[in-house]
Parts: sequence; structure tokens; C-alpha cells
Amino acid sequence: MKRTMLGFAAAICLAAPVAAQSNDPQPTCKMCPGTYIPVAELEAYTKKAIAEKRVDQQVRDVDIGKAHIGIGMVHRGKLDAPAPESVAEHDLVSEVYHIIDGSGTLVLGPDIADMKRRPATSETVRLFNGPGNNGTTIRNGATYQLKAGDVVIIPAGTGHWFTKIDDHITYVMVRIDPDKVTPVRDEAASQAYLKTTR
Repeated sequence: MKRTMLGFAAAICLAAPVAAQSNDPQPTCKMCPGTYIPVAELEAYTKKAIAEKRVDQQVRDVDIGKAHIGIGMVHRGKLDAPAPESVAEHDLVSEVYHIIDGSGTLVLGPDIADMKRRPATSETVRLFNGPGNNGTTIRNGATYQLKAGDVVIIPAGTGHWFTKIDDHITYVMVRIDPDKVTPVRDEAASQAYLKTTR
């Protein structure tokens, strides 16, 4: 009986993908265009961050049908010790970092101490990564020494915390927003923003 049930469960698992393929699935983003971001535009964001002492900037926010995908450019300067309440957590938006330049120490984990809601009026909440919290530390977090070329995946609800940055760290951030809590941002909006000064 046990062997029969295992065989039945395996058959269901194997049949499900085949059934999905045979039901004529349709694209989740019907006739949507692709999006291209040249490296020169990303570099312009880094220059702007350094010149205007900015950290996080949203380059694009694209509707891909069932979700929004945001592309951010982040530049952080030297950090000897973490600032108070600098653990970040986003309720609905997951993030992927691809380190371009520099190095630093990042702590990740879901168990965040002393969480406080980020103000709904904050630019990062409204435009970049939606509602979330800040905290004072991450209990039992995993520590990573990031360097150029590394990739980090941070699911929604997971705390992330830079505890040290050697000189600077620059990274492209991909934001996955299935609830579409962040506004769409196109190339025209990006170019207009790059012409502004703080």
C-alpha cells in the first residue's frame, strides 16, 4: 500500500508539468516589449549618487504582467559600524543584488529585533520597495563578505543589514514586486531624473 501511494504521488508530480504544457498556456505579459538599460545610464546613476550623496536610486520599474520588476542602482560609501536601526525588511518586494564594485559585509536573516514600521511617506517606501520595517539587529543572521561579481537574493520579509563597507560598494538591484506596490518608471522618467540636481 505504501509503495502504491508513493507511486501515485510521483505520477501526479510528473503529470502536473506535462498537463500544464498541453493546455496551451498564454504569455503572462501579452505583447509586452522588452526593456534595455545601457551601462552608460547605470554609470550616470552611480556618478549622481556620489556627487549628491545618494544611496538608492530607481532606474526602471517595469510591468511584466503578473508583477513589476524594478532596477535600482545603489552606491554606499565607507561604513565602519552600522547605523542605529539600519536593518531593512520589505514586506512585499524581494531583492537581488549584483555587486559591481567594492566590498562589504552583509548580514541576512528573518529574525529582526526591535522592528519599527518605515514611514509610508518615505521615498523608498513609495517608489522603490514598498512597505516594510527597520530593526536594530538580526538574530542568528548569516554573514557574507560581498565582492564584485557576487549575487545575493533577499526574499520579502528577510532582514538585510550592512555592518561594514570597506571603502564603498556599488550594486545593481533587481526588485521583484508581485503585488505591484511600486509605480512604473520608464526611460523618459529616468532621463528626466538624471537631469535634476539635489
